[in-house]
Amino acid sequence: MRRLNRNRLYPALLAMSLPTCGLADIARLDTVTVDGTRMERTLQDTPGAVSVVDGASAQQGQQHLQLDESLARVPGLYLQNRYNFAQNLRLSSRGFGARAPFGVRGLRVRVDGFPETLPDGQSQVDSIDLDSMARATVLRGPSSVLYGNATGGVVDIETFSGRTLDHEGELRLSGGSDGYRKAHLHTGGASEHMHHYLGITALNYDGYRDQSAVEKYLLNGRLGWMLDDQRELQLLLSAVDTPYAEDPGGLTRAQAHADRERAATMATRLDAGQKVDQQRLGVLYRDASLSDGVLQARAFVSRRNFDQQLPFPGSSLIDYQRLFYGAGVDYSRALSLFGLSHRYLIGLDADRQQDDRGRRSVSATGAITGITANEDQTATSVGLFLQTDTTLSEHWTLSLGARADRIRLRIDDDLLSDGSDDSGEQKFNEGSFSAGLSWAAHPQHTLYATVSSAFETPTFTELANPSGAGGFNPDLEPQKALNREIGARGLLTDNLLYDLAVFSVRVKDEITPYELAGRTFYDNAARTRREGLELALQHFTTDTLTTTVAWTWAQYRFERFVDQQQGQDVQDKRMPGLPQHILFAEAAWRPHNGFFLIGDVRYASKVYAENTNETRVGSSTLVNTRVGKRWQFTRQYFELHTGINNLLDRDYYGNLRINANSDRPVDQRGYFEPAPGRTVYAGITLGW
Repeated sequence: MRRLNRNRLYPALLAMSLPTCGLADIARLDTVTVDGTRMERTLQDTPGAVSVVDGASAQQGQQHLQLDESLARVPGLYLQNRYNFAQNLRLSSRGFGARAPFGVRGLRVRVDGFPETLPDGQSQVDSIDLDSMARATVLRGPSSVLYGNATGGVVDIETFSGRTLDHEGELRLSGGSDGYRKAHLHTGGASEHMHHYLGITALNYDGYRDQSAVEKYLLNGRLGWMLDDQRELQLLLSAVDTPYAEDPGGLTRAQAHADRERAATMATRLDAGQKVDQQRLGVLYRDASLSDGVLQARAFVSRRNFDQQLPFPGSSLIDYQRLFYGAGVDYSRALSLFGLSHRYLIGLDADRQQDDRGRRSVSATGAITGITANEDQTATSVGLFLQTDTTLSEHWTLSLGARADRIRLRIDDDLLSDGSDDSGEQKFNEGSFSAGLSWAAHPQHTLYATVSSAFETPTFTELANPSGAGGFNPDLEPQKALNREIGARGLLTDNLLYDLAVFSVRVKDEITPYELAGRTFYDNAARTRREGLELALQHFTTDTLTTTVAWTWAQYRFERFVDQQQGQDVQDKRMPGLPQHILFAEAAWRPHNGFFLIGDVRYASKVYAENTNETRVGSSTLVNTRVGKRWQFTRQYFELHTGINNLLDRDYYGNLRINANSDRPVDQRGYFEPAPGRTVYAGITLGW
């Protein structure tokens, strides 16, 4: 085995974090900055848990269906709902986000510098073109001081540009079990003063369960101009069109055991699902010549049309037309003060969301029986932030941050014929801070400690009034978190990289869901605690074999909370939907002839489906494998790949509908969404 040069390997770790590239790539990388933390830093100088995932390496030979294919290797993350495209991927970090009935909650999601997270805190990830993803930076733990209104962290995704492509174009075609069919085409390039990229993706998937098919089209484009050596302007366009994404609903345990492929009765009868079309146009500007500092500015506008039939009768047919726009600016500069070197970043974010929303009631046969809501929802958020890094000595760096946010949520009720005016308004003025210390204890080891606060306001959906009086729920408050963390990262032996974080998070007024008459409402749990350990290892066993391990051990518990729906004190109960242990292990063999063979194992320990911990769901272990070969010609290349997911054909649940149907007896609650058994897929790639 070839011995690695530590002086070259460790800077690569600082640049790219653990689960990224092959051995040969790492040995030649120079140190680069990580900008998902807003202030551009090397990983060595970042006092917090940060992972950077290289898209090409993590997604090699994958189906590119959902973000879990790439992010499962990040410790601290738990991902569910890969196969229900009407509900979208559920992503949680250190337990935050697990309560979301659909989409992503509790984390900030950005793509190419633009927010996928709305001012009220909800995120959708259905518009992200995974085939165009270059890399993802994940910040775990409270991060309000960075982006506001989030207690779980940040997922920052960067797509390809013409400057980052190593080819001019590529066509990928793939297909497999359960009617999986996918096509992707992209092209791009760069000249001295311009660069461009355009990617188009089409997906058709019948799904494993009845009533779970999806048809989806994505577009991602970028055009950039270098105005001079220091200034750049970029124009970015993205779009998604989903004519249909069906929702099979949740099953009771008995139903799932009897027939895993069936859909819930009402899901089929009502043709549950959604259709979406969305477009976003954004502008980025960077000026590195302004008073010895760097100015960055962004502006964007997006439009989204959405229709959804939920898998139950009643007030369950939803539509909205959304306009979401915003702008931001930040300025960073280095200076010397009091004999020390400092770097500061100051900035302002302002976003606005306008929804024209309607809701109609339907009968058990699918007939529309009336209008139950017609309202305009408006959310605005403004945040002012400041960060500083101070070099105390050759080995010590102090990082401080503070942010002030003002969030305003307003509903204007346009349905007055029902005899009530459900208009209302909520304002939240919140502050957050962070303080961290990094110690370069050794050329190959960095230790850090940090403490930070964060907040998370209720969303429009969460503020629904369970009393039926209309307007906002007057008793629901923002949740607030205090995070304490210590960690270390570096090089243990000549070929073993490590990243370790130990955290403790205390949350006041945790927002928790429950259901009444099929609808989800929310309550504040008095206090919760999150404590755990996150460990990532990457071992370069040989010049061509790399093994990666990511392990999370965590305790997520209620400290003080009475579940009003069940009338039970759930103090010291485990928070539902969150395993105590999560393990990802991968072995990747990449000889230098274009061949690759990759296998991974994913394990999650038992979870509970509700606050009272009455329904225990056992652990799951999945084995996946993929293999392929690329043939390189003068300018063109050709690749074949195939893969098997759930190789051992294990029965498991792709998603749990937490606290669902909590007004029913336990054995009649539809918690369970079965995932596919063994599935096979294959694809070809043509590049030039």
